[in-house]
Amino acid sequence: MKTSSRFGLYRDLLQSSKYFKLVCGAGNEDADEVEYLAYVYTMAGCAGFDVSASPTIVKAAKKGINAALVKSKEFKIEIPFIPFVTVSVGMPGDHHVRKAFITNDCVSCNLCIPTCPTKAIPENLIIIKDLCIGCGNCEAVCPPAANAITYSHNAKELLNILPECVEAGAESIELHAGVPDNDSTMREWKVVSESVPNGMISMCLDRKHLSNDMLIDRIESAFDIADDRLIIQADGIPMSGGTDDFNTTLQAVSIADFINKNLKKQEIKFKKLPILISGGTNSFTGQLARQCEVEFNGITIGTHARKVISPYKTNLLEMTNENLLKAISMAKKLISMNLLG
Repeated sequence: MKTSSRFGLYRDLLQSSKYFKLVCGAGNEDADEVEYLAYVYTMAGCAGFDVSASPTIVKAAKKGINAALVKSKEFKIEIPFIPFVTVSVGMPGDHHVRKAFITNDCVSCNLCIPTCPTKAIPENLIIIKDLCIGCGNCEAVCPPAANAITYSHNAKELLNILPECVEAGAESIELHAGVPDNDSTMREWKVVSESVPNGMISMCLDRKHLSNDMLIDRIESAFDIADDRLIIQADGIPMSGGTDDFNTTLQAVSIADFINKNLKKQEIKFKKLPILISGGTNSFTGQLARQCEVEFNGITIGTHARKVISPYKTNLLEMTNENLLKAISMAKKLISMNLLG
């Protein structure tokens, strides 16, 4: 396979275990939010961004990155390379690409409003689709007697949408594939592979619906198609990083450890398979992985990474340098704690 310099850079970052990816949210279609996240985290040293499979959102991420490249000169911040933009798509049934909505059974208790991490539930209790990331917090607090939260699949026609995303600036694609149906998953995976034939592609897997044996089989099948372009994102408890402690990130480190012991150290062809730790990741993830001697190639953080800079969010044109520097400092600290210890 012919490799580009960007492909080589991506692979080098992974093999040096210096890849930090900020997850804007596979279901997050708030362009202003994505632009802000890309703007701050680019100057903090983020290597990549994971965004919704929407050309508009890809362009928002690129806009934030490009604005950061300009602003960094004013602050004398060195940005050694342009971060990679990955678009996320998901299989039906995968929680990353679902959208919640409230049915007529709602009793207007309003318990769901404060639990939503993206403020997608206003007082009228009509969920704002572009803000919903399908995390399930609203369902968790909905009274059992009401059972008023349900979901729709955020369907993406891969053959049409992925080329548009690549044209908009995406260089990598991730398939959220934590579902039991292997045949349909691999059909979608082949489409993903063919959409970026000269780039890295990622499969995000968790153990909610996959047994340990199914997990290993899924990785082996993915490797047969992607070969050395494959990245496995080991998802502990997806979208659970709201609490910053060791317990929250334990499952994320555990699944990475399982893949290391049962695949990478068992078969020579998987020795260099990059593993990104995700799902419940926070400021303690890298520390816990090192303490447990769990090898990893990078760390992916969504909920917690967005949370630490949310107090400073505003329109980029109205953002003061003081607040921007505070946000960059918080983001840089999170990256450093995970990758450098």
